[in-house]
Amino acid sequence: MALDGSILERMVAIRRDLHKHPELAFAEFRTAECVARELAACGLSVRTGIGGTGVVGTLARGDGPAIGLRADMDALPIAEETQLPYRSTRPGIMHACGHDGHVAMLLAAAHHLAAMDDLRGTVHFIFQPAEECEGGGRAMVADGLFRDHPCDSVWGLHIWPGLPVGRFATRAGAIMASFDTFEIVVQGSGTHAAMPERGNDPFMVTAELVMALQTIVSRRLNPLCPAVVSVTQIHGGDAWNVIPERVTIRGTVRCLDEAARGRIETLIAEIGTGVAVAHGCRAEVRYIHGYPSTVNTADSVPWVARAASRAAGEGACDSDVAPSMASEDFAFMLQAAPGAYAWIGADGAVPSRPLHNPGFDFNDAALPLGAAYWIALARDLTARG
Repeated sequence: MALDGSILERMVAIRRDLHKHPELAFAEFRTAECVARELAACGLSVRTGIGGTGVVGTLARGDGPAIGLRADMDALPIAEETQLPYRSTRPGIMHACGHDGHVAMLLAAAHHLAAMDDLRGTVHFIFQPAEECEGGGRAMVADGLFRDHPCDSVWGLHIWPGLPVGRFATRAGAIMASFDTFEIVVQGSGTHAAMPERGNDPFMVTAELVMALQTIVSRRLNPLCPAVVSVTQIHGGDAWNVIPERVTIRGTVRCLDEAARGRIETLIAEIGTGVAVAHGCRAEVRYIHGYPSTVNTADSVPWVARAASRAAGEGACDSDVAPSMASEDFAFMLQAAPGAYAWIGADGAVPSRPLHNPGFDFNDAALPLGAAYWIALARDLTARG
């Protein structure tokens, strides 16, 4: 599917401008202004400020299905290490997850679809803030996204290193894991480091807890049930010769199965309090629910495969890819409406850097393919009306 050269050239320029001016979660003001301006230039009805800095552009063409196409907009708190001419101008912030490209692909599709006169139905172009850990998808849904812009189905697309340019991937069921965090504050009794017997050492509890928490997945869950429990932070003590009063442990939990998710929450609380008591300490355990698993509707997957084939050639989509234990707040939109989330390949002749890497850059060769995918998907779905 050929994309107008002038549209593609403009979208590359926009993508690189967004890369140069990244913005963190719920602070995507410049990005949202750019998106709203481009959507208005297409003649779309535009609404801003949904869920904070979210933007929706609506293309209405009479009776027919209503669909939502979603792109995320926020950057990450990472210092960019590339030497690109359009590298980030904002210290400590960069587009290391491809959201600059996601915005550009969907804008290109909006320009193309707005110029067509054979669509039947409504296409909502959803530009979401704060995907990175802050739950912008949840915020948009809570702010009435689907109440004010009803969708029969909703669709997401993400750049994916490890997958070649020209390839797409998806699956029925859970494609991305849930995302929760936990905090365990171990309260001991401080004392001189040379006299440990006069206190209760919270570091002993901490050391044992780090190991004990790893037995949740290896010994307490069904080995056929994918899950990850990772300790990512330990904070405690300020002096060489002092055993501190308390130590704080933080980490993350990823699951594909809701039953396992609940089981892990219970076990973290039991292990945290039990190990602390065994060492004469106590533990305060806090478990914070983040994102649910991203679960694709089974009958939506063939639509992804068909649109991918139209965009990149027959057989361009792997429709039964292995799920990822990373997480995605598009999950909240899929809880509100059926649909599917897919990946688009990032690897060219040289493999892409990983997501969230300070050397990552969106491969512009994927832009026309992603835009063509969105166009094909919208046309196929609205043709059902």
